Amino acid sequence: MAETEQSPPNATAAADKFPNVSFSIWPPTERTREAVKNRLIETLSSPSILSKRYGTVSREEAVEASKLIEQEAFEVAGNAVSADDDGIEILQVYSKEISKRMLDTVKARSGESAAAPEPAPATDEPHKAEEEDAGSSAPPQSEKTESVADDE
Repeated sequence: MAETEQSPPNATAAADKFPNVSFSIWPPTERTREAVKNRLIETLSSPSILSKRYGTVSREEAVEASKLIEQEAFEVAGNAVSADDDGIEILQVYSKEISKRMLDTVKARSGESAAAPEPAPATDEPHKAEEEDAGSSAPPQSEKTESVADDE
């Protein structure tokens, strides 16, 4: 079975020599699917262009997310199988689904962290900014904005 999962250097020549051997790129082998998951983990949890914009994900979160992303993409692509397809279109669907779901995952996570800022530690001492505001004669920021709008 391993012969049908490996791509020979020259597929046409191999087909002539071995007419009973078929070549198909779909479905991917378990080894390929594991490689995809490992690459997702690396992409989600290490510094990259993606992490510069959306932040990195902890290794544990990346492991769980990669399993889910790959499984969902595999199912969507599997449902796109047609009888006359050689697998390339299905593989493209699989790849696009992985990319889309990975981006959705980091966007959702970045949205969650932006929507829920970390609470300041509870202390009895006023914050330094509050102390400065208390001693300042300048109006609060909201009043500054209103006064500029009234001047126009």
